Amino acid sequence: MKSQRICSTLSYAFLSVALTLLMGCSSQRPVVYPNAHLQEVGDEQAEKDMVACEQLAEEHVSESNAGAKVVGQTAIGGAIGAAGGAVIGAITGDPGIGAAIGAAAGAAQGLIRGLLGAASSDPNPAYQKFVNRCLKEAGYETTG
Repeated sequence: MKSQRICSTLSYAFLSVALTLLMGCSSQRPVVYPNAHLQEVGDEQAEKDMVACEQLAEEHVSESNAGAKVVGQTAIGGAIGAAGGAVIGAITGDPGIGAAIGAAAGAAQGLIRGLLGAASSDPNPAYQKFVNRCLKEAGYETTG
């Protein structure tokens, strides 16, 4: 029973770290071409306009589906680990402990895999298009 609590605590710790890392990830910012409008309003106002467009996009479009990918990878890893751990536990005489340890190890592996995949994920293309269109309507030209 104590081993199950330890495994459960470790699983929650890994999940907390993953969510914290995902919240800290920033999206790729648009690049604004130095056209007449940008020269007229200046960099400070352009930054304010960019933030406003990003906030508007966040209200209407999901920025990324990276969180869902991490959760999915963690769940898959946990399920595979639990199955493998139960088999090993059955052979050694304690399928419950084996499943708990396998689930924790599998979830940790899935979490790491998900985080590595999420780190390389690009922001949602619809989100980027929304921000770029908002900036265009405000008089800016985006180049990327």
